[in-house]
Amino acid sequence: MPRADRDTWREDRGSGSVLAVAILAVVVMFGVFGVGVAAAMTARQRVIGAADLAALGAADAASGAIAGAPCEVAERVARGNASRLAACDIDGLIVTVTVVGAFAGMPIEARSRAGPPP
Repeated sequence: MPRADRDTWREDRGSGSVLAVAILAVVVMFGVFGVGVAAAMTARQRVIGAADLAALGAADAASGAIAGAPCEVAERVARGNASRLAACDIDGLIVTVTVVGAFAGMPIEARSRAGPPP
């Protein structure tokens, strides 16, 4: 083998380490992104659950199953679930609520409806 070819091979030493570091950086980047997405989805589900619970509580109050004004009950339930009640509409025994929460400063809104079956 000519001397020039042998020197070329010697200059490639360490390139595997650079590739391994690059692959590791990409894996870490996707891992951090995945954790962020999972946290956002968890916050979204928390707000959806708060809306469902607030609507159920308000519907119970509207039907007389528990004491209190329906929208006040919905507000207490939403606040207890780290959210706030944005809207509360009562149509007979059917209650529709809108609950707002936040993740990383971005608002998350969920709407839920509860009442007797149609």
